[in-house]
Amino acid sequence: MADRDPDKIKQDIDVAREQLASTVDALAERANPARIADDVKTGVVQFVKKPAVAATLAGLGALIVVLAIRRARS
Repeated sequence: MADRDPDKIKQDIDVAREQLASTVDALAERANPARIADDVKTGVVQFVKKPAVAATLAGLGALIVVLAIRRARS
């Protein structure tokens, strides 16, 4: 391997360190439990707001109410 200039080696190390710090910061942000929970919550809300899902849930809720009333009367 050819001899390399110490200043160039230091510069390469500094660049690599900055890239590594940026990568670690990005991973820490992606692994943040609060952020993950917010993303899941947002996904669930978007899913439930779909007309077909909302109608199904409304029907299921009505069925549960009817069954609860019938059970209470028995």
